Amino acid sequence: MSPPPPAPLITGDAQLPLTGGNAVQLLAGGDELFPAMCAAIAAARHQVWVAAYIFHDDPGAAIVAQALVEAARRGVWVGVVVDGFGSKATLYQLHQWLQPDGVNLAVFRPVDRWWRLLQPGQLRRLHQKLCVVDGVHGFVGGINIIDDRNDLNHGWSDAPRLDFAVRVQGPVVAQMEQAVRAIWSRAALGADWREELSQLARGAEPLARARRLLHRLRSLPRRAEMAGAASAAPVRVAFVVRDNLRRRRAIEHAYVDAISRARERVDLVCPYFYPGRLFRRALRLAARRGVVVRLLLQGKADYRFAALAAQVLYDEMLRAGVRVFEYTPAFLHAKVAVIDADWSTVGSSNIDPLSLLLNLEANVIVRDEAFAAGLALRLQAAFLASREVLRPPVSQGWWAVLRRGFVATSAYWFLRLAGITGKY
Repeated sequence: MSPPPPAPLITGDAQLPLTGGNAVQLLAGGDELFPAMCAAIAAARHQVWVAAYIFHDDPGAAIVAQALVEAARRGVWVGVVVDGFGSKATLYQLHQWLQPDGVNLAVFRPVDRWWRLLQPGQLRRLHQKLCVVDGVHGFVGGINIIDDRNDLNHGWSDAPRLDFAVRVQGPVVAQMEQAVRAIWSRAALGADWREELSQLARGAEPLARARRLLHRLRSLPRRAEMAGAASAAPVRVAFVVRDNLRRRRAIEHAYVDAISRARERVDLVCPYFYPGRLFRRALRLAARRGVVVRLLLQGKADYRFAALAAQVLYDEMLRAGVRVFEYTPAFLHAKVAVIDADWSTVGSSNIDPLSLLLNLEANVIVRDEAFAAGLALRLQAAFLASREVLRPPVSQGWWAVLRRGFVATSAYWFLRLAGITGKY
């Protein structure tokens, strides 16, 4: 008889409801995601919803934009919401591409005045990557609408960055549609949710605008209800979001709960890695009880501070028996994990304070051995192409202490500025 699984480190919102009867397809990079999205949009009959942190203006993004425009020309309701910071440089082009043909473009927390950056709420960004078509096809993951070979800081490269998304069909798509509808509506009202009521009370025109918006939204049928069961596949899926309302730490707790129950392996891939105490403790305890724990982090840094933040934790991880790898063939942007034989997640959430405590994020958790095996094969190829860290670059001495202190102090004050208190 096998021993019982370890007790979870946390309870509550980590006990996520799993919905059965779904079909899930893994997609690697925009090279696989964008054609699948465009095919679904081309067949749309009723409505299309898109949420993205970055919607760029390169040729890859232009193909997605054209698919949205053509759907709108056919009379399909198309709602697109982009983050005001992540897509700031391309907002003018997006307006030119989308709005003349009837695409309903909304901007989440626009940064149209320099002093907006001084507002604490501006640090909480829309980081989700979602697309829902007719309530039947749902796409979620870490892939922005930008070419895989185009990096905003470093320009174009020959190798595509490592990134993943999934295509979902089945009952869980209704939850995805509800989430993207809500964030589009929130952005379209033009104010943060805490300020919406006061904004509406300031004059007749904002009130009239809100009434027009609500009327249009009410007139849209809920396609997920009309679509019925899209798939008879038995895959169980949970759609998990991190917001600033009731699900503030849902994604973090789901990770920690799964890691604390792991018996055999934890493969975690993430470009921005600076987890809090609870998450790090779960990783250490798993490694110490014999679980093979592997981290795949970025070896080709896009942001120097983000790379340093991860490196100051290498010594702690290695001493606990966690194996650390750095992905060097290209930039790493994937946020995925495989735990044991049947638990896996794909989504937008990094393992750092921005994603776990501030940004709006969306992941799917898939409980299915076949899906986990397919994702594990992709990850194994990435691990084999990476270099293993055997000696931490930041380990001992006063210089190491200064670097750790610099990262910890920066994270502390950043979270305080954003209104986050307590221990991380």
